[in-house]
Amino acid sequence: MDRPSSGSDRSASLQERYAARSICFGCGPANDQGLHVRSFPRGADDDECVCDWTPEPHHQAFPGVLNGGIIGTLMDCHSNWTAAYRLMRQAGADRPPTTVTADFHVRLLKPTPSGDPVHLSGRVAESTDDRATIETALSSGDVVTATCRGTFVAVRPGHPAYHRW
Repeated sequence: MDRPSSGSDRSASLQERYAARSICFGCGPANDQGLHVRSFPRGADDDECVCDWTPEPHHQAFPGVLNGGIIGTLMDCHSNWTAAYRLMRQAGADRPPTTVTADFHVRLLKPTPSGDPVHLSGRVAESTDDRATIETALSSGDVVTATCRGTFVAVRPGHPAYHRW
C-alpha cells in the first residue's frame, strides 16, 4: 500500500490516504478510467463510512437508469474500505490491512436514476480481528435504491492481493 499523503488529512478519502497508486476499477485513484469511489469515515465510533458519487452518461443501463453492475462495484469497493478502516482502528494500527471481498449480496430495490449523484453509507454489522461484515445502502435523493451485505477479510502475505493497493 502507498504511504498516505497526510495521516491527519481528513479532506482526502481513505483511498487517497492509503492507496493512492491503486488501479482498482472501482476505487483506485490511479485508474484514469475507473469510478473513483471516495470513502470518508463519519462519526466517532468508526462504524460508518460515506461516499457521494456522480454517474456519467456511459454508466447507464438504459436511458436515465444507472447500470446494476456499476451499482455493485460502487457498493463492493465502498464496503471493502469501510471494513478495512474498521479493522485498522480496531487493531490500533496506523494503516488499514489489505482486505478482499469474501462474499457480498446486492439487492436492487428500485431503478437508480443516472442523472443525479448517489450517496453510499456503509456500516459495520460485526467484526473480528481479521474480517468485518458491512451493510451498505445506496440512495438517490432520499430514496434507498440498493442495499448490500458483505464480508471482507484481511489477507496475509502470500495472497495475490497482499499490499496490492
